[in-house]
Amino acid sequence: MAVAKGQSEAAAALGLRAGPTRKLVIMPQAMRVIIPPLINQYLNLTKNSTLAVAIGYPDLFNVFSGTVLNNTGAAVQIVFMTMAVYLVASLITSGVMNAYNARMSLRER
Repeated sequence: MAVAKGQSEAAAALGLRAGPTRKLVIMPQAMRVIIPPLINQYLNLTKNSTLAVAIGYPDLFNVFSGTVLNNTGAAVQIVFMTMAVYLVASLITSGVMNAYNARMSLRER
């Protein structure tokens, strides 16, 4: 719906079938509109997974809080390590998606 109907009509006028029209005309234009909200969704997914660690996925949290905390007794440092892991995951996700967005964006001549 983000691509004007005239684009698909122009592709049909050139003789393109439905499949090539979607692949060559509609999807490249639609991706430019889709990418920024998609970046936000991926970042929300990464950030919301921190709640899953605290609630239902004890793997990462148990490694940091269980094993290391019992051996060192440094609770604050363990929380900061957990936050750093999620910060790095968010920054990597954001960087990859922003690079893809820059690659797909329109360029002025």
